[in-house]
Amino acid sequence: MAFSPYAGWQLTSDLDEFLSRAAAFLHSAPALHTALLSVSDTLRVRGLHVYGEKAPLFGIHTDAGPGEASRPAKPPKPANPAMAGKVTGAFLWTPPHLLALSPLPDEAAAEELAGVLADAGFEPAGVGAESATAARFAAAWERRTKATATVNYPQRLYRLGTLTPPEPAPAGGARVATDTDRELLMRWHGEFHEALGEKGAMGAGEWADARIAYGGVTLWETPDGTPAAMAGNTRRVAGQVRVAPVYTPAHLRGRGYAGAVTAEVSRAALAAGADEVLLFTDADNPTSNALYQRLGYRPLQDFTQYTFTH
Repeated sequence: MAFSPYAGWQLTSDLDEFLSRAAAFLHSAPALHTALLSVSDTLRVRGLHVYGEKAPLFGIHTDAGPGEASRPAKPPKPANPAMAGKVTGAFLWTPPHLLALSPLPDEAAAEELAGVLADAGFEPAGVGAESATAARFAAAWERRTKATATVNYPQRLYRLGTLTPPEPAPAGGARVATDTDRELLMRWHGEFHEALGEKGAMGAGEWADARIAYGGVTLWETPDGTPAAMAGNTRRVAGQVRVAPVYTPAHLRGRGYAGAVTAEVSRAALAAGADEVLLFTDADNPTSNALYQRLGYRPLQDFTQYTFTH
């Protein structure tokens, strides 16, 4: 990993190097690191440019010892300085999207990261992390760059306890999406992100192809075979699977399709050996939060996304 002028952080554009150094840390708390785990897995499987033309950037924070974290470090003597120290934080950034950041040990680590990125000329569009870390980094970025950080999306991470499928289930049944559903998945992907007021991390076609390749979208169909809702799932990494996205077209909502397809995806993930099944919701949406709690999901941690403007 490349040396930075701060004791705690090392940066790299090499995914394999990042994973070799950060894997144990990320796997130590898979739920809290779900975004970093799933995105890095997608990069590994689909290639480094799956989220955009620019190369991703990765970083790890190591325990530099008491009093060292906030001071510039002297150039290291070891050939590979990143091999020293315990990993205590990590990030990945797939431009032009938000920086995905793990929980950090303290405010100094967030302050350092803002300095490392700003000094190197990097300009992330924002940050997504558990709420305390996100707030610390956003404040540090404002101080360092004079940008304005604005809360874009408050999220709540849920973990499945005892799955409780809806009773009665709506008429119809679930099936895994295939190549014949590609155009439908692309359209629903666009509608889902349009409803959120954001651009998807992947293009619609790339997203559909990636999910179809491993059976990563399940459809709920009405008795006549009409798709009525979808629920996606990430690949299993470090024992965890995250349900995302869940979408029902506006004219079909309120009929139980979202709950039914989410329950089916959750059941399938457990049956396939997942240790944890997770999902994010809009923390400010009482309808979705109530739905997932009825299915057996329990709040685990609040996350926040900030966007940066100059």
